Amino acid sequence: MEDDSSVLQERIGEAAEIIRRRGPALVLTGAGISIDSGIPPFRGPGGLWERYDPEEYGHIEVLKRDPEKAWIMLRDMLTTILKARPNEAHYALAELERAGFISYVVTQNVDGLHEMAGSRRVLNFHGGGRYLYCMKCSSRRELESVEDIDPIKCTCGGYFRPPYVFFGEPIPHEVLSRSFIEATRADVILVIGTSAGVYPAAQLPYEVKRHGGVVVEVNPSPTPLTGTITDIFIQSGSSDALVKLKEYLLG
Repeated sequence: MEDDSSVLQERIGEAAEIIRRRGPALVLTGAGISIDSGIPPFRGPGGLWERYDPEEYGHIEVLKRDPEKAWIMLRDMLTTILKARPNEAHYALAELERAGFISYVVTQNVDGLHEMAGSRRVLNFHGGGRYLYCMKCSSRRELESVEDIDPIKCTCGGYFRPPYVFFGEPIPHEVLSRSFIEATRADVILVIGTSAGVYPAAQLPYEVKRHGGVVVEVNPSPTPLTGTITDIFIQSGSSDALVKLKEYLLG
């Protein structure tokens, strides 16, 4: 259940004032920010993991050993992602970044919608990009539409893969390092559309809090963060809340 209008406005106004005084804010986004773009979260009803066991289809060893099997899930996943376009929440963050109110967007999503909306300082925790590359010869192919998904096999005989972090693969070192450096520097973190339950990304709000920063959370329902470290809980969908936050900050 979302907050009523007056409570919502009050909390968004409070968050805007903190970002104005203590920003730029570090942003952490999860699957919830892309729901309005037609991408369901991986977990929960309608999610990818409801249809595919991640250990059976999404593990790096499966991709290496039986790429045809891994591509059953990947084709489904990429079809959804390639049809999606940024929503108002993505565009609002891009505008706030240009205005100097956001330092970096750390995202757990692989859909590339932050970049499509115009965000430039994006740290893709689980990889990202609309292209495929061959696991054998490293040749690259851009993905502009669903029609570009096939072929999944390269002319060299190797198989293509997207630049995502599969189960069993490490988070890219430079992304991990930069994310935690920014968390130690930030005086405010804006957590959007994630319950922050998947580590190590989930550690970022705690790092900001540990260094005396403020945690602002935007989610339609309470999360484990809400009753522990969240200072301002904006109970709302991402698009509505971020459009209003942008209006407060940019006028």
